[in-house]
Amino acid sequence: MLDKKVSKLMVNQINKELYSSYLYLVISNYYAEEGLNGFASWFKKQAEEESEHAEKFMEYLHDNDEKVTLETIDVYKAAFKTFKDPLVLQLNHEKYVTSLINDIYAAAIEAKDYRSVNFLNWFITEQAEEEKTAQDLLKEFELFAIDTKGVFELSEKLGARRK
Repeated sequence: MLDKKVSKLMVNQINKELYSSYLYLVISNYYAEEGLNGFASWFKKQAEEESEHAEKFMEYLHDNDEKVTLETIDVYKAAFKTFKDPLVLQLNHEKYVTSLINDIYAAAIEAKDYRSVNFLNWFITEQAEEEKTAQDLLKEFELFAIDTKGVFELSEKLGARRK
């Protein structure tokens, strides 16, 4: 049986991962409506990844005989003023998700729940990659998207992403 605090934090994380998926679909939709289909495709794949993360947590909790409660996902309502805004949002959001994963990890260590620590190691590595990817994308945008041609070329590059 898992430590109750760890289990509760993991259930919360499932809902945060589903929110992340929803948020990235909002961003994908924004870019699609702006005609930047590569950005839209890239963020759609990001949304799918976040959904997979939620599923990993659900499976882990179910495998450990824990209940999972899914909550309502709040709508992201802020309007984007520039093509860069969603990229800044993504980076900040990934840093927030990293802090949540770190909190679960710390709780698992405190509870001596080493099975969960082992499970969470994958997420620690994944979040480092997610933050780096978001940071790199923002830097690339700042360096190369200085005009509409640059934005279009970056969008084309992002559209080539396979997973």
